[in-house]
Amino acid sequence: MQRVIHENHVVTYVFNRLYHRSGVRAYVSTRHGGVSPDPWHSLNFSISRGDTPERVAQNRQLFANAVHVSTEHIVRCHQVHGTGVAKVDWSHASSLIDGTDGLITDSVALPLAWVFADCVPVLLYDPIQRALGGCHAGWRGTVNGAAAATLWAMQAAYGTDPAHVIACIGPSIGPESYQVGPEVVELAHAKLKRAERFFQYRDGSEANPYFDLWQANREQLVELGVNPANMEISEIDTAQQVDDFYSHRAEKGQCGLFAMIGWLE
Repeated sequence: MQRVIHENHVVTYVFNRLYHRSGVRAYVSTRHGGVSPDPWHSLNFSISRGDTPERVAQNRQLFANAVHVSTEHIVRCHQVHGTGVAKVDWSHASSLIDGTDGLITDSVALPLAWVFADCVPVLLYDPIQRALGGCHAGWRGTVNGAAAATLWAMQAAYGTDPAHVIACIGPSIGPESYQVGPEVVELAHAKLKRAERFFQYRDGSEANPYFDLWQANREQLVELGVNPANMEISEIDTAQQVDDFYSHRAEKGQCGLFAMIGWLE
């Protein structure tokens, strides 16, 4: 990914595979360029963690201005750590889609957005059928197949061929930081093929391994036919880069949420 500083001092990251490609735009916000005080400093998009609605609304406007979209057009999810996917078009502009973590569209210029603080941003672009999809994948979404569900929805709605999809995995908690308990390991082994490859046990311990969410999402998409050569993993660990990103784990819940936004041109 590349870091971009916008004219209004908002800082974003862009995916290398999409930044210079015509037909699509996508940005991941950082914590820079907003108006919220500590502990949400400063470009926070969450009103559920103590920040005021007025400051969050101002942050949304600053981010929208930086990437040249209208806040009145953005479609968002009311994220529930699930695998639900909504197909949206211009009739959903400015909507908050309840009970979903995935969105797909073939409507040009309609911005789709999600928020994060360690969970995995996944963005899928089909340049042949001109369709865009994305999802929010925490550990539950990852093991239950949120990324796969989003790709399946694009296949059903738009005839997307996975071999043509460009898949991007954004900043999120990395395999060096994400230690998990037995309930995560148990569910992953029940849901994921060869789940053992996504866990690292350190110091000879058989308890509380480190979970590689990046590779777990990557392999689900590869198994569905996405070409590994068409994939980008940011390898930005939010828990280790709290100067740029919010991290629920590293900041013990005392933080805001950053955003990913994407649209077709």
